[in-house]
Amino acid sequence: MEKSDKPEFDHYAENYTKLHEASIHASGEDPTYFAAYKANYMASWMGPKASNPALSILDFGCGVGNTIGHLRAAFPAAQLHGTDLSGESIRLASELHSESATFKVITGSTLPYADHSFDVVLAACVFHHIPPEQRHQWMEQIRRVLKPGGEAYIFEHNILNPLTVKAVNDCPFDEDAILLPRSELLNLARSNNFDAVRARYIVFFPRALALFRPLESAIGWIPFGAQYVVHAIAR
Repeated sequence: MEKSDKPEFDHYAENYTKLHEASIHASGEDPTYFAAYKANYMASWMGPKASNPALSILDFGCGVGNTIGHLRAAFPAAQLHGTDLSGESIRLASELHSESATFKVITGSTLPYADHSFDVVLAACVFHHIPPEQRHQWMEQIRRVLKPGGEAYIFEHNILNPLTVKAVNDCPFDEDAILLPRSELLNLARSNNFDAVRARYIVFFPRALALFRPLESAIGWIPFGAQYVVHAIAR
């Protein structure tokens, strides 16, 4: 059988949420928890700027748009945009979230936006799907579409967490995944004209231990979180 020329996630778009739910079952949470976590993390870090009506946010690798509703809740006045290689995912995202955001398909090797278009770019567990030799290019694209002083929030799975690695290995749509050590993502940001590059580990406690979640803000330096986030400011 010949390999399809369609982007890989076109084949998973219709069942993406169910597959994601199954892959994270051990956490006791569903995908909405992790999407809300990321949106709220960003809003908390940005403080009063999160309510600025002129704020423009790009969800790079938005998939079927599962984070859009949570971004709207966390950034109620922002202009939201989503983009992805998967045309089928963008079709579904547009159907579900047309009133909250605008969406575009990535058709080549560049993001379909002008230079300095956005105040914030989010990439939520996207880079492990990008072949290593293309990661510099896409980080460069993120920097290109950010305004000077704009912020990138790049969330990734923690390769040091065995439960995370198992979840990725068991997930059908992560078949192509090559996880990034935190050092690689930090170096990608630093080599692409970002300043104030920093990283924190996040998502330490499953639902059964939710009582301890308030501690996470104090232990982000410990490399046991299920994920980590790299935050960087565009020069």
